[in-house]
Amino acid sequence: MYTHDEREVADILAGIYSLPPEEIEISDIAVMKKGTTNRSYIYRYKDSRYILRIPGEGTEKLIDREQEYNSYRAIERINICDNPVYINPHTGYKITQYIENARTCSPYDSGDIKRCMGVLRRLHNMKISVPHTFDIFGNIEFYEKLWGDNKSIYPDYGSTKDNVYRLKMFIEANADEYVFTHIDAVPDNFLIYTGEDGNEHIQLTDWEYAGMQDPYVDIAMFCLYSDYDKEQINNIIDIYFEGRCSDNIRARIYCYISAGGLLWSDWCEYKRHCGVGFGEYARQQYRYAKEYYRYAESLIKTLKD
Repeated sequence: MYTHDEREVADILAGIYSLPPEEIEISDIAVMKKGTTNRSYIYRYKDSRYILRIPGEGTEKLIDREQEYNSYRAIERINICDNPVYINPHTGYKITQYIENARTCSPYDSGDIKRCMGVLRRLHNMKISVPHTFDIFGNIEFYEKLWGDNKSIYPDYGSTKDNVYRLKMFIEANADEYVFTHIDAVPDNFLIYTGEDGNEHIQLTDWEYAGMQDPYVDIAMFCLYSDYDKEQINNIIDIYFEGRCSDNIRARIYCYISAGGLLWSDWCEYKRHCGVGFGEYARQQYRYAKEYYRYAESLIKTLKD
């Protein structure tokens, strides 16, 4: 007897496999995670285990599934991403093979961090190109419009947004190259596992937001999700650049932390209007928007002196 969630998963899979629900050979359905964007379920089909992704509430307005589909096509042979066995650009359903004994990156383990920053460098250095861009400021405006007639829960939202937008000129003047960028390169999206060859491998998953951007946005996003303080953020920057980061690039990353904080804060406000709250995570994103505007502004000023 299926629970409500299990029945939903079984019905979706029956449609994907083109089989009547009573004939589909699935078992062991279980919630894998309820992320900020989607719901994921693990299940067994015949002799293998898979993960089904189901788009979350309001996601149809947030994610361009055609762009996601194109991103997966662009990276399907680079061997650092999850390769879907099924992806539908219309429904957003995605099926991937389950990796046994995989774990996510720990944002506080120096070994994990160094290996994951190495994966990001490799991705960025490949100079992959896709026809779409992830526009941070454009998406800030887009998410805000999704609020409709609702106002921000933050009384100083207007001044905070104005400050973040003051960083835009510096970003545009100094972001000299756009490459294919993950955008959601947070610790939970790095899967670490031992392959059949006995070696450790890292797979970067969930490419929904990926597009052309300044690659250093990925560093900012890793930091935003990890709830790092300034010392930890500078450490991540030094790891990615192997101790050779210029003040100009560091200032850009501070700018992206500020802009990214506002971006995801606006995203959380929209999800709240959909009935999905993110509590302290949402508040922390807004704090990053305010705090790293000041850090960015201060460092930019020294570059001008």
